[in-house]
Amino acid sequence: MQKYVMILVLAALCPAMAMAQKKADKTIMKALDKQVKCWNEGDLDCFMTTYWQSDSLKFMGSRGITYGWQNTLENYRKAYPDKKAMGELKFDILSMERMGRHYFVVGKFYLTREIGDVGGFFSLVWKKVKGNWVIIADHTSAGA
Repeated sequence: MQKYVMILVLAALCPAMAMAQKKADKTIMKALDKQVKCWNEGDLDCFMTTYWQSDSLKFMGSRGITYGWQNTLENYRKAYPDKKAMGELKFDILSMERMGRHYFVVGKFYLTREIGDVGGFFSLVWKKVKGNWVIIADHTSAGA
């Protein structure tokens, strides 16, 4: 009898879990779309709203690892001081995978710029913090 109750409970929970995952997938995709829109408007402050505002944020790039939201924003401002340097951003999401309480997103980015196009790959770890999905770790490699 207990086995049947457990099966019924699991059968009831599976659709709810699938719906929650679909909602998280859509929310993360919407946040990535927001990043592209903010970037293409030249608004780094807006772009950074999808990142975890914490000293524990990790950003890995060609110059090594940067810790913290503010340090990451400052690095973006140095590397992309104006709209000309920022260009137009496009993402191509290659995979999105739920890993327990986190999401792992892999994609390609393309920057079309007058000063020379650049592109590469990124991997992002997302976590729900205070009710919002945010990037807690970003590894971006340019040059591909």
